[in-house]
Amino acid sequence: MSVEKSKHRCIVCGRVFPSGQGIIINIEDLTLKFHSNRCFSKFTRELLKKIPPQEIKGYAKRLLEEYSELLSQRAKLKSKKI
Repeated sequence: MSVEKSKHRCIVCGRVFPSGQGIIINIEDLTLKFHSNRCFSKFTRELLKKIPPQEIKGYAKRLLEEYSELLSQRAKLKSKKI
């Protein structure tokens, strides 16, 4: 008995890929489907070019702070394992 996986089409390259592969992002009623990391990166780069910098800057700063804090926590945990 075989279970047929549903198929998705990449919005960047047009390739068809099965569920469980690729990247699928749901933002409210918008679904973005990407065949690969490369397609996702290409789409994201283009999206960021089109959004005015003043709208992104605050979000980018907060995300940088979050990642910085996570890296700091990891470094502390790593140093305790002596």
